[in-house]
Amino acid sequence: MSFIKFSRDEHGLSLFHVDDPKYRALGAWIITDISAYMQVALDALAMIDDVAKGDEPFEPWSSEHYDVSFSKQGLKFRNLYVDTEEGEYSLAEAREAVEEYWRFLASQPENPHLEREYRPDLPMWQADLLQWEEVWERTHPYRGRLF
Repeated sequence: MSFIKFSRDEHGLSLFHVDDPKYRALGAWIITDISAYMQVALDALAMIDDVAKGDEPFEPWSSEHYDVSFSKQGLKFRNLYVDTEEGEYSLAEAREAVEEYWRFLASQPENPHLEREYRPDLPMWQADLLQWEEVWERTHPYRGRLF
């Protein structure tokens, strides 16, 4: 059982649920910075995997709301607008939370009125994975482990 769970509110916005207040900042970072974008979740998963292997993240994390760093020590972030929102989490904690969020995003039903141009023959999560690999010109480290 994961220490963090995700759901949607009546407007379709992501919510997080934690029993331990230690993980509130992590949940807030995930639903704000990753938001509803599966490719951003793929970025986070790849960065976590890269640093866990001893490599540098493949790209600096880009954010409008947070100063974020991934390292062997874990995930560290600070909200640029809310002084009290910052967090430092081990790679294991960050991995578990982002994996849980990925599963949540990938399990959401697709909008039947939305017409996708890129690989509409595939589920959105698979199309996003392929597009991520095309953009970064590398196999995603989670290929074969997703969904």
